[in-house]
Amino acid sequence: MRPEIIGVICLIIVVGVSVLSPKLRLATPILLVVIGLGISVIPGVPPVHVPSEWILAGVLPPLLYSSAINLPLVDFRKNIGSISVLSVLLVIVSAVVTGFLLFMILPDLNLAGAIALGAVISPTDAVAATSIGKKLGLPPRLIAVLEGESLVNDASALVLLRTATAASAGTIALGGFGGVAVDFAYSSVVAIGVGLVVGALTVWVRSRLHDAVLTTAVSFVIPFLAYIPAEAIGASGVLSVVVAGLYTGHMGAKHFSASVRISERLNWRTIQFLLENGVFLLMGLELKDIVVDAVGRDPQSQTLNAWEAIVLGIGAALVLFLIRFAFVGPLLAYQRARVYRRDPTGAEAGEATGWKGGLVLSWAGMRGVVTVAAAQSLPESTPYRSQLILIAFTVSIVTLLLQGGTLPWLIRVLKLRGVDEAADHAEFATLVDELRTAGLQVLEAPELSLPTGEPVDESVVDRVRSDAELRSESAWERAHTAAVGGDSGESAPHEQYRVLRMEVLRAERAALLEARGRGEFASRILVRAQLMLDQEESRLLQSDGEGH
Repeated sequence: MRPEIIGVICLIIVVGVSVLSPKLRLATPILLVVIGLGISVIPGVPPVHVPSEWILAGVLPPLLYSSAINLPLVDFRKNIGSISVLSVLLVIVSAVVTGFLLFMILPDLNLAGAIALGAVISPTDAVAATSIGKKLGLPPRLIAVLEGESLVNDASALVLLRTATAASAGTIALGGFGGVAVDFAYSSVVAIGVGLVVGALTVWVRSRLHDAVLTTAVSFVIPFLAYIPAEAIGASGVLSVVVAGLYTGHMGAKHFSASVRISERLNWRTIQFLLENGVFLLMGLELKDIVVDAVGRDPQSQTLNAWEAIVLGIGAALVLFLIRFAFVGPLLAYQRARVYRRDPTGAEAGEATGWKGGLVLSWAGMRGVVTVAAAQSLPESTPYRSQLILIAFTVSIVTLLLQGGTLPWLIRVLKLRGVDEAADHAEFATLVDELRTAGLQVLEAPELSLPTGEPVDESVVDRVRSDAELRSESAWERAHTAAVGGDSGESAPHEQYRVLRMEVLRAERAALLEARGRGEFASRILVRAQLMLDQEESRLLQSDGEGH
């Protein structure tokens, strides 16, 4: 079958599963993995193999960048302690412990090679966890920790993988922890520097481009501008991409226009959707090739067969869960103690994640495609290479299906409270009032005029002031509705305005289509009118979702 046909079929599957999964109450990544598994074992379906460098250098950078630009820097900074522990310290401990156990079990595998596999299976993939969490209303802080962990731990694991692989080849002495630590520190610090430089430079360039299409097009190369130089000088390209994304997402609010931010958000959400779901489908499709390699192509296959590798993978998944569980408990205890030291009354205790959130955080340690791709990057000379890849694949599948499949049930059983909607609406309305106050100060100038010096008609000033007050009233209407527990049976004035304006827009759009059919207007005029109606409809729909 031709590659383009396969690509079309995969795209149809991804979109179809994304539509179907909410109805089945299953996370899309899990369902895609299962479908991929089913397709891979159909007689006559050829084995699928995508080179690991395509994933690590072609898919991972834009995937991490798209997540980084949408993770508020304030949330990342607020949870930097938890994120650092889970994404660096936990990765190192998990890699060393699981690697040592594999070293003890497999006689022909040296310690450095075993730790390399430990580094492969250590990083979590929070795509499934966060998609489930957002739908079921997990607390925002918990989601921020999961997203931040998944952004940084890939970098930690890949740096550790590279170091352990070099040690296995004799380039670095694994027993010399000083050399390993220096290599790890160099890779991280230089990567942060490269990411900041790339982020600052591209923000500066894009702020001087006043076309949203051009600006968004430039954004497509930023992940690779950050990844390639960092990797070329021996640093972590993945961490460089994350830093560039966090910087761009934070500075975009100041330096980019509204149209640029809207265009970039929509385009990168589309790219993220395709890459995230595509790689999970790929995980399932690669099953046959991985099993075939483990069964018959490796010279060590007589020492460790495929079933034994699968059993080792299940055992490794259990060990990783126990290590994560042991880490999360002390971490949450430290957070709560720190909160109480700052506020002995306990008023801020809500900032610390409770035991319910801790249980979800422990259970959400699923592995994903990075684990499979990194395993396939192990040197060909590595003993048991095919079986090690199967072990890594088993860890990913077991954690995705077992932990990911039961995570919604766990969240429902724990009745974990997410966002307080009434409090959210009230806080949003308060902020809108603050913005309105700052904006109306412009209208209070003694001699108000436009930037060109042209005086402003008083009726225009009243109209602008009315629009600002209407927006504030709308925010407080929503806050009141949420506080009393829903609709009172009668729509608020702003809601009536929005619904009525949408009806008017529908009539205007029908008239536009009729005018287009008559052929009386130039096409450029019709396009301009359609854009006008689309922008107005988009504004009204966004207003309907304010505060959510």
